[in-house]
Amino acid sequence: METKSSSRFSKHYLQMAEPYGLVPPVRDCSLAGNSSNTLRWDLSPNEIRIKAEDLIARVKKVYEEVGTLNLDNVSVENTLKAVANAKLDFASTRCPLGFLQYVFPNKEVRSASTEADKKLCEFDVEMSMREDVFRRITALQKKLQDNISPDEKRFLDRLVIQGERKGLHLSKDVQQEVKITSKLMSELSIEFNRNLNEDTTSLVLSEYELGGLADSYINSLQKTAEGRYIVRLESPLYYPLMKRCYIPETRKKLEMAFHSRCKEVNTPILEKLIQLRAKVAGLLGYHSHADYVLELNMAKNGSNVCDFIDAFYERLKPIGVEERKYILSLKKRECLMKGYHFDGQIHSWDLPYYMNQVEQRKFAVNKDKLIEYFPLDVVTKGLFGIYQDLLGLTFSKVEHADVWYENIQVHSAHDTETGEEIGQFYLDLHSRDGKYGQAACFGLRPGCRGPDGDRTIPVAALVANFSQPRKGFPTLLQHHEVETFFHEFGHVMHELCSKTAFSEFSGTQVETDFVEVPSQMLENWVWEKEPLRRISSHYKDGSPIPDDLLEKLIASRVANTGLMNLRQVLLSKVDLVLHSGSSADTAKVFAKLQQDIMGIPATPGTNMMASFGHLALGYDAQYYSYLWSEVYSMDMFFSRFKKEGIMNPKVGKEYRAVILEAGSSVDGMEMLKMFLGREPHQDAFFKCKGLM
Repeated sequence: METKSSSRFSKHYLQMAEPYGLVPPVRDCSLAGNSSNTLRWDLSPNEIRIKAEDLIARVKKVYEEVGTLNLDNVSVENTLKAVANAKLDFASTRCPLGFLQYVFPNKEVRSASTEADKKLCEFDVEMSMREDVFRRITALQKKLQDNISPDEKRFLDRLVIQGERKGLHLSKDVQQEVKITSKLMSELSIEFNRNLNEDTTSLVLSEYELGGLADSYINSLQKTAEGRYIVRLESPLYYPLMKRCYIPETRKKLEMAFHSRCKEVNTPILEKLIQLRAKVAGLLGYHSHADYVLELNMAKNGSNVCDFIDAFYERLKPIGVEERKYILSLKKRECLMKGYHFDGQIHSWDLPYYMNQVEQRKFAVNKDKLIEYFPLDVVTKGLFGIYQDLLGLTFSKVEHADVWYENIQVHSAHDTETGEEIGQFYLDLHSRDGKYGQAACFGLRPGCRGPDGDRTIPVAALVANFSQPRKGFPTLLQHHEVETFFHEFGHVMHELCSKTAFSEFSGTQVETDFVEVPSQMLENWVWEKEPLRRISSHYKDGSPIPDDLLEKLIASRVANTGLMNLRQVLLSKVDLVLHSGSSADTAKVFAKLQQDIMGIPATPGTNMMASFGHLALGYDAQYYSYLWSEVYSMDMFFSRFKKEGIMNPKVGKEYRAVILEAGSSVDGMEMLKMFLGREPHQDAFFKCKGLM
């Protein structure tokens, strides 16, 4: 169940603070100028500290200059562009400094990166609270009125709004309280994430306890000196075990450990964050943190999100009831056959296993056989081909590139027609100790206009945790991992295709409830015959997937529709409830809502919220975005691509121009209307899910 939501989390570093003068850290990182990729990944801990200090001094100097301008003398050049260039400079240095904490193999470097990130977060808040700069920005807005380009006006208006959302139009006392609290929130968010990154929890299991797992899975595990197997709690190992292991005690043991990760340290951090967020929202005149955050989203407020979630729940509830009945019957039958005690309940550790049984029984998808047709190198080659053909791009490997770890690839993307380099991307695809534990896209440099007026060459990194090849076995992907790969690469394309005037609008810096639309739309290709043929072949002999297996896979898309989507409703509802009040017992709220919405109890003693990274990294009060975005992504796919040809380059290039290149220089709803030629609707989503 968790695979779909966690794999969808695309790491853009959505604003922990919401500065009007600077940009969020890794999500919008850049190098000033338009040179090709010169990012360095060999920084020592001391170099990281020095670079952070130099950056602070450099950017502070610009803000001091802007803040002392005579109000009558402010101009686009000395105020708006000065701030824009400072944002670009800030991001260009913060990028490698902040990114290293997620991927670098050396713990000392990761720690230095985290500490630098904390310091830069504090500075970020300081700059966002510069009332003197805010006064110059508002003076420029009044002075120029309509005598300004559309991009400059949009940027200027955004800076004013962001300043007001920091309380810079309020009293000094309120400003000081917001500043202090915002700094603390940034520190806590970083600490929460560091705890998750550094978590090394693993379980040692016997071969018997791994009953039901395929040889390819077991062969991928490390062994103890006594010959027992080490199962680390990372997605490529955890979810296959939960889906395939027929030993209930093993699943229970794993589920309890997985949802107890960082429980002791992260639960108080998250609950403190909830209190501080509510405090700031109140200081700024908002009813709740949810209302504060959602004001700039498509949804606009918590009431609209609540209505959206509740409407989905009512539609899904009866389907979930029927699916639970069927799963309970499967469990009862299996318990009788194997001599297990049947307690008449579905537990959290039962759900992934029996949902997998539903797929096998109703759709006869042989996942042990299916995985053999998705070796990583074949999937990557096919994925590249599809994206290149669809978007009019050409990828080429960059040889001898500077990288942070072995086996990381760097590729350059060029426009096929013009030959222009549009960007570069890294692929860091395998799991290792100390690495960010999910799949994510990190924007490393925006595709925007630099200080010299030329477009910067954007750079992004796709970070995943696919299993390592072992003992003659290549890395073989589950189909859901293939879907994850397509999703995150969709974010990479959003970053690389971006052509905006300001870094503030670059790539994925769109409304949070629109940011998943492009990547979710591109997941659809892994459920269609032609693309599936291109991204698969047997790892031994290169043979294609048999037709019957392919058809069963595609038909299985509607398997467990009710419970899969109710899980998204649950997480969205928990998030909204936590951020609609002033405090919360996170474990208690989650347990109650899981029982109410899923009809399945949370495992006593666990707290899934302590490892729910979304809530500390920018999706607070915004997790609903995944369901919200999927509605629109399905509309785009079925209304345009499915209708006009899923590999139609004309539609693909229009999608690139209208959706990907625009970044947030156009509102999400306006882009949707432009691409669809009409108002968007929900029909395609419900049809795809088998609900119409």
